[in-house]
Amino acid sequence: MIGLGTLLNMAAIVIGAAIGVLVGHRLPERTRILITQALGLVTLVIAALNVVDLLDADWIADVGSAAPLLIVLGSVVIGGIIGSLLRLEERVEQLGGWVQAKVGRSDDSGSRARFIEGFVDASLLFCIGPLAILGSLSDGLGRGIDQLALKSVLDGFASIAFAASLGWGVAFSAISVGIVQGLFTVLGALVGAVLAASAIAAITATGGVLLIGVSLRLLQLSRIAVADLLPALVIAPLLTLAVARWA
Repeated sequence: MIGLGTLLNMAAIVIGAAIGVLVGHRLPERTRILITQALGLVTLVIAALNVVDLLDADWIADVGSAAPLLIVLGSVVIGGIIGSLLRLEERVEQLGGWVQAKVGRSDDSGSRARFIEGFVDASLLFCIGPLAILGSLSDGLGRGIDQLALKSVLDGFASIAFAASLGWGVAFSAISVGIVQGLFTVLGALVGAVLAASAIAAITATGGVLLIGVSLRLLQLSRIAVADLLPALVIAPLLTLAVARWA
């Protein structure tokens, strides 16, 4: 059944977050902060592995050895301009605030901010990356849900750690995962079979750059508006196709 992988992923996030919330109340504040920082370090490693796709042989063959980095740079800049004009970061935070208002009873500003932070940061982490994109495309193509099943396990454990520190907002990031991966699954069903390997590499490498931004947020080094950069994931394959055509 197409879409089963994303449903499994959403369930794993909700279950993991529930476990994390139950465990998190028993942990001191300094331990919860350390857990978040540990997630930031792991996210940085994942980002680095994604960025390695700048050396992808198919991508280089299509656009040349110098173009991949310039494509990522152009994608992030153009995507950032589009995202900031559309105020995507602000809208994602507003969505988190709206969800918290609907399901939460606490008026405490600290609890509200923590809920929104958990929702936004978890949504960004779970929605950006090769498994989210490639797994969803593969599901849409009818090639199975192996990649999304693996992602579900990883996200489930990450949700436990996240929710232990940031609370129930992490569970509601499953909504974001459902929307984003659902769209990629539909895309896979429609055009995935003709999507070039170089275009997928462009998405993966650009996603790696965005994940670096997520890791800096988790490490509390910089509050980069990563959501404003999300259009870069669409710009990257388009630039790749354009450069490959004229290369």
